[in-house]
Amino acid sequence: MRKLALSDEILLNIEKPARYIGNEVNSIMKDKKEVDIRFAMCFPDVYEIGMSHLGIQILYDMFNRREDVWCERVYSPWIDLDKVMREQNIPLFALESQDPIREFDFLGITIQYEMCYTNILQILDLSGMALKACDRKEGDPIVIGGGPCTYNPEPLAEFFDLFYIGEGETVYDQLLDAYKENKINGGCKQDFLEMAAQIEGIYVPSFYDVTYNEDGTIERFYPINPHAPEKVKKQVVMDITDTTYPEAPVVPFIKATQDRVVLEVQRGCIRGCRFCQAGMLYRPTRERNVDKLKEYAYKMLKNTGHEEISLSSLSTSDYSQLEELVTFLINEFKGKGMNITLPSLRIDAFSLDVMEKVQDIRKSSLTFAPEAGSQRMRNVINKGLTEDDIINGAGQAFEGGWSKVKLYFMLGLPTETEEDMKEIAVLADKVARRYYEIPKDQRNGKCQITASSSFFIPKPFTPFQWARMYTNEEYIARAAIVKHAFQDQLNRKSLKYNWHDAEVTVLEGVFARGDRKTARVIEEAYRLGCLYDSWTETFDNEKWMQAFENTGIDIGFYNLRERPLDEVFPWDFIDIGVTKNFLKREWERAMKGEVTPNCRQNCSGCGVAKWGGGVCVEGKN
Repeated sequence: MRKLALSDEILLNIEKPARYIGNEVNSIMKDKKEVDIRFAMCFPDVYEIGMSHLGIQILYDMFNRREDVWCERVYSPWIDLDKVMREQNIPLFALESQDPIREFDFLGITIQYEMCYTNILQILDLSGMALKACDRKEGDPIVIGGGPCTYNPEPLAEFFDLFYIGEGETVYDQLLDAYKENKINGGCKQDFLEMAAQIEGIYVPSFYDVTYNEDGTIERFYPINPHAPEKVKKQVVMDITDTTYPEAPVVPFIKATQDRVVLEVQRGCIRGCRFCQAGMLYRPTRERNVDKLKEYAYKMLKNTGHEEISLSSLSTSDYSQLEELVTFLINEFKGKGMNITLPSLRIDAFSLDVMEKVQDIRKSSLTFAPEAGSQRMRNVINKGLTEDDIINGAGQAFEGGWSKVKLYFMLGLPTETEEDMKEIAVLADKVARRYYEIPKDQRNGKCQITASSSFFIPKPFTPFQWARMYTNEEYIARAAIVKHAFQDQLNRKSLKYNWHDAEVTVLEGVFARGDRKTARVIEEAYRLGCLYDSWTETFDNEKWMQAFENTGIDIGFYNLRERPLDEVFPWDFIDIGVTKNFLKREWERAMKGEVTPNCRQNCSGCGVAKWGGGVCVEGKN
């Protein structure tokens, strides 16, 4: 009988105790005496968010297929339990065995967004480990980071033993085998790290040093251990059909953020939007075989009891077998009370026909992401979407019975003018006008157009990585310009406008492009009590500003200057396939407002064709 790490008294006095007890359907139990490696897989946020993450489901399934490995899960305790664990000295534990994390061989942390960095320190702290890798004991777990934020791992470098750069299905087996071999040979942690550094895609931060220029920029970033390569090459799975996929994912005890079966139809995106990091990181676009996806749909629904199935990709409309897959799902599952959700669709006749079959039109809203109000700005960001596309798509939707539309925009993009900002309101009004062109007796009541804007954050490995940002006050002023423009529109009663938090934007900007020096701020903010910074109710900007002041780190240095094209970036040692020269060309084309065609229309020579797969070789065999 498994003994729970938390007493009944604690469980009965905290919010959502089911977050911490494990033993869900499809969770994997093993005998710890029968395995060689224990791996704790962590999502540094609450259970409901972590359980929704496909990447962790894939790795959990993949690791546990090995007889010599037991992979378990751990999430950030919510603030109520965090307090109790500190007061009663209860160490952080894994869900499956309920054993302390400190007893494991590995602690793997997926790093999905910058505002979870203090939660990573919480995980280390509650596990009873030193925050910095150099201060940890020989017997402590190896702390490994993965996920999109590892494409600039430097703000977190001193907290991790190593980072896995790229897609997890490629060299994890090699890494685990190296660990076993080192253990058998009686090697120490340093021996293992030297073995790991020689595996393609593994970055060991302690094996590198940085020197800085007088102005604070990086002079040189270089290896200081003979086993460490100068460049770390991103890992990429070229055949994603033939790779591992969880046919029986763990079913959460409580409602997760995304409580459904997820079919990943493809990786990558052909579009080349200049602000989008995922579109550059996950090149080239690779599709999953449609027959394999049909097979997964059957098995996953049968094994989980979920009542909803969702297609996952950066741009589902670009999946070449979409019509066949969607028709199959509708025919097979719609009559069985199954919901089908199709995010990331472009609005066209086919999409609307499909959505009419799978959604309740009166209740649902359609989402467009023009990203910018004016055509000039859409060209700058390479959105590949004209005003006619948007108005015609909305018109088809309205004639099909929809009356609610959501529009997503960004403010603070490079070259943006006040005119561009006001065009957000003008475009929203044009969409509303298109609705009122429909004869009154054929309308579905009044229309509701909700426009939302987030503030643009330049990300590593995008053409906009050289762009400047703005201050909190300047962002709010931009949102105010848009808000006033909405009040001037003819259909203002049908329009609603809201915007993202500017304070969080400023912090995300610092850590997205930060160097090793910014680790001091993260540690200080955590010491001051910052936690769950992506949650509005727990975010405390004053403490963050205090942390910057206490450490002498200047936000303006990271956010308020346009970077020169020859600046050495903290992430330049990573090879993602896409070349820096291509990104420079795209930055220069953006400044001229020139559009670059998508990967299927024309290869723009980004660099990933060297891997010889995916969209780069389509139709060329």
